[in-house]
Amino acid sequence: MPQTLVHFVLDALEKRLLGKRLQLEYALACLLARGHLLIEDVPGVGKTTLAKSLASCFDVKFRRLQFTSDLLPSDLIGVTIYKQREEVFEFVPGPIFTNVLLADEINRANPKTQSALLEAMHEGQISHDSQTMILPKPFFVIATQNSKDHYGTFPLPESQLDRFLMRLKLGYPNAKFEKQVIQGDYMSSDIAINASHLDDLLHLQEQADQVSISEEVMDYIYQIVRATRAHDAIRIGVSPRGGQALYRSVKALAMVRGRTFAIPDDVRELAGIVCGHRILLKSTVTSAEGEDEATTMIFQDILESMPSPV
Repeated sequence: MPQTLVHFVLDALEKRLLGKRLQLEYALACLLARGHLLIEDVPGVGKTTLAKSLASCFDVKFRRLQFTSDLLPSDLIGVTIYKQREEVFEFVPGPIFTNVLLADEINRANPKTQSALLEAMHEGQISHDSQTMILPKPFFVIATQNSKDHYGTFPLPESQLDRFLMRLKLGYPNAKFEKQVIQGDYMSSDIAINASHLDDLLHLQEQADQVSISEEVMDYIYQIVRATRAHDAIRIGVSPRGGQALYRSVKALAMVRGRTFAIPDDVRELAGIVCGHRILLKSTVTSAEGEDEATTMIFQDILESMPSPV
C-alpha cells in the first residue's frame, strides 16, 4: 500500500508540474524525511504549484505567506489581542500554524523575521509571551528564495540555511512540456487531489524511518561529510547535523523509489542537494565563478576522488 500511494502521489503531482518527476521525488522525500525544502529559482516555474499540490495530496492544511521587507515576526507567528467584552486576552494564531507553509521569497524579509522561523523549523514549536506552543504535525516549510543579486534581498544566515534539509532548483521545462504549459494543457493546482489523508502521510514518514542502511553506505556518508572539512576550497565543512540530514534524506529517497534499503547511488545523488548549502567556500573560490557552480564542482570532485561501496 505505501508504494502504491507514493506512485499515485507522484503521478498526480506530475500532471501539475510537467516533466519534473525527479524534482518531485526529491520534494516528496524531503517531506517524508520530516525536513524542510528551500527552492532557489526564477519566478514562474511552479514553486507555488508544488507546495499547494503536495498539501492537496494528503488533504492537510496549507498556508502561503509572502515575505516582504516590512513583514514582522507577529505576522508569521500571531498576536495576542484583548477582547474587551469578555475582559480576556486571546492569542490569534498566525499562518505558521499549518501543516504545509509556503514562505514565498523568504530572503526579502528582514533578518528578525527570518529568525522567527528558526525555532519552528527545528523544534516544531514557537514561543510567544513566555508560552511555548506546539505546531501541527507534520510541519513542512517550502521556502522560495530569489537570487542574491536581485534588488531588496537579505542573505539567509547560515544557521537558517542549515534548517533546510534540501535545496533545489526546479528549472525550466523542456520544449515539449513548456509548450503544454504555455497552452495551459496541464492540471491546475486549484483542483484538489486528495490522494490520501494526514494519517497516511504520518505512516509514510514512519516507513521512511525504517529503511535500512548498511554499514558500508553509512561509512560512505561519513566519508563525504568528512571530506568537506578537508577540501582546499571549503572554509567550513558540513556539520554532524548535515550528516544526519543526508542520512535521513537517503532513507526517504530509497523509500520513494520502492526500496527498503539505501544504496550508494542514493548518497551520490543527494550529496550536493543536501550538503551544498551547508558549506562555506573560501572567498578566492567564489570570486572566480558563481557560488552555485563552484559548489557543484566541489561535490563532483569529492565524489570522484572517493571510492564508492559496491
